[in-house]
Amino acid sequence: MSTFKETGLKPEILKALDDLGFKNPTPIQEKAIPQLLESDKDLMALAQTGTGKTAAFGLPIIQKIDPSSKKTQALIIAPTRELALQITEDLKNFSKYIDGINIVTVYGGSSIENQIRDLRKGAQIVVATPGRAKDLINRGKLHLDQVKFVVLDEADEMLTMGFKDDLDAILSATPQDKQVLLFSATMSKEIERIAKNYMKNAEKISVAEINKGADTVEHIYHMVNARDRYEVLKRIADMNPDIYGIVFTRTRREAKDVAAKLMQDGYNADAIHGDLSQAQRDEVMKRFRNKQLQLLVATDVAARGIDVNNLTHVINYNLPDQSEYYTHRSGRTGRAGKKGTSIAIIHSREKGKLKEIEKKSGIKFRYQLVPSGEEICSRQVLSLSDKIVNTQVDETQIEPFLEAIYKKFENLDREELIKRFVSAEFNRFLDYYKNARDINIVDDHKDRKRNKKGGSNLTRMFLNVGKKENLTPLRLIGIINNALDNGNAEIGKIEVLKNFSFFEIEPKAAQQLLTKIKSQTFEGRNLSVEIANPKDGEEGKKNKSSKKRERKDRNRRKGGRRRF
Repeated sequence: MSTFKETGLKPEILKALDDLGFKNPTPIQEKAIPQLLESDKDLMALAQTGTGKTAAFGLPIIQKIDPSSKKTQALIIAPTRELALQITEDLKNFSKYIDGINIVTVYGGSSIENQIRDLRKGAQIVVATPGRAKDLINRGKLHLDQVKFVVLDEADEMLTMGFKDDLDAILSATPQDKQVLLFSATMSKEIERIAKNYMKNAEKISVAEINKGADTVEHIYHMVNARDRYEVLKRIADMNPDIYGIVFTRTRREAKDVAAKLMQDGYNADAIHGDLSQAQRDEVMKRFRNKQLQLLVATDVAARGIDVNNLTHVINYNLPDQSEYYTHRSGRTGRAGKKGTSIAIIHSREKGKLKEIEKKSGIKFRYQLVPSGEEICSRQVLSLSDKIVNTQVDETQIEPFLEAIYKKFENLDREELIKRFVSAEFNRFLDYYKNARDINIVDDHKDRKRNKKGGSNLTRMFLNVGKKENLTPLRLIGIINNALDNGNAEIGKIEVLKNFSFFEIEPKAAQQLLTKIKSQTFEGRNLSVEIANPKDGEEGKKNKSSKKRERKDRNRRKGGRRRF
């Protein structure tokens, strides 16, 4: 199949696609559209974000809808308001030459009364978020008894976000003889449960290996100390003057802090997070879509459903907790055949996590040095020069001022004028980067060898919980970050043993932990920490020192006390 004309879509839809410039279907569209036009069987489709899923299910549904009936015939469930609105906009564009089709979007954070009024007017297609759909069903305002099609878009994301019970309630309210279309990027046990309970002999199609990274995305990592992450982010932005991307952080607080720093430092940036009202979130997204913002800072949850084209970069300020999330993040760039770049900012201890992502996604990261001050200044001056050369001059507007301008510059020759003009625009970069330090960790293996020979500058700490309390290295990092109220401390080697653990951390943070961690609990245990003997717990081997510490820990559990 080479064009949409060969899919069997009717002329009105083909005309709308032609207006949009759509000529050739994407792989998921090529497989799904004929299947849905010719068959009433349920469909399970595995495809990544940005592969054209909305048209894959939307075009056949539009063709099969009966415009003469005002009853709701198709229900499309999406995880977020942004995705629901995007789907609605696409469906309206696809159906603009078909009279009588009405599409209504219902979602939380907006007036439910207005949405109820829209539903009363009649809507053949309803696009909804799970919570609002369930609410309207319970109120008796969303009637699904005539529904022929139910679409679960980004089903895996909805389950991750905790909508399992809502989906069960919604699907239970639909007719038995409906056609269920499930689109997901991953195939989890919960997805399989939904398929088993609500789908019958579903056809399965897949356009790519599950969780496989896009070939159009280049994957790069910079290795630095944790405290230098923000400096790396700024250098990435300065090295790419036309950057247009999303910066992913692990926590909501960090998203706010990073965005605030970027704005304070003069970058066109902002954040979306759970503390924003819907109106504030809409305003941020409007500015980002209009490219008034170059960088949007967000967590994985806050970014659900954001569908923005032409992103040049995805920047992983922190790697995601789950490896498959990296593929979702990086898939937001490099779309529609265009090239994109996904950058991970990591510390040497995260090298293993990087390898895990490579193994699961089939991608390959390329190590790259953080740009130096000299490289950034060179890139910026060339960018400025290109901007000046390509600036369009409106003679009618500038003519009244030219005589005064010429008089100002009459004593300057061509070379001197260029030097001064460029310096006026460029001095801030020269001042900032003139003494820029090298922040790279070049080789993790060599770094460890150097520390072993010359002595590490990190402090070794003892923590009184271990595997018995289900502690993992990741959860230990969480304990540290919560106690310090930030994620910037440099952490070295971590050893989680049966009853206790050891970790390395920068000296300043170690002193803070001695007092701050006392107020925390973990799995019902009061936490305590102390500076450890460097020889304790080597690679999990119980030498005399570690056995002694284990006995002391058991005694403390029985009522003994440990002095700090």
